[in-house]
Amino acid sequence: MIVCICNALREDDVRRAARDGASCPTTAYKTLGRKPRCGQCFSFAREIITAERATA
Repeated sequence: MIVCICNALREDDVRRAARDGASCPTTAYKTLGRKPRCGQCFSFAREIITAERATA
C-alpha cells in the first residue's frame, strides 16, 4: 500500500524504517533518504510506525 504519494513510499518502506529505529514519520523519512513534503501521510505513517514498534 502507498503511504506517501509525494515520496513514493510504501507501507513496507515505513515498516522497515521503524524496525531500523525510526520513532516518528520525520525520522522514518530521513532513514529512507526522503524529506516530508505536504504532511498528509503523517497520521497513517505514525500508525504504521506505532504498530511495527509494538510488535518488536
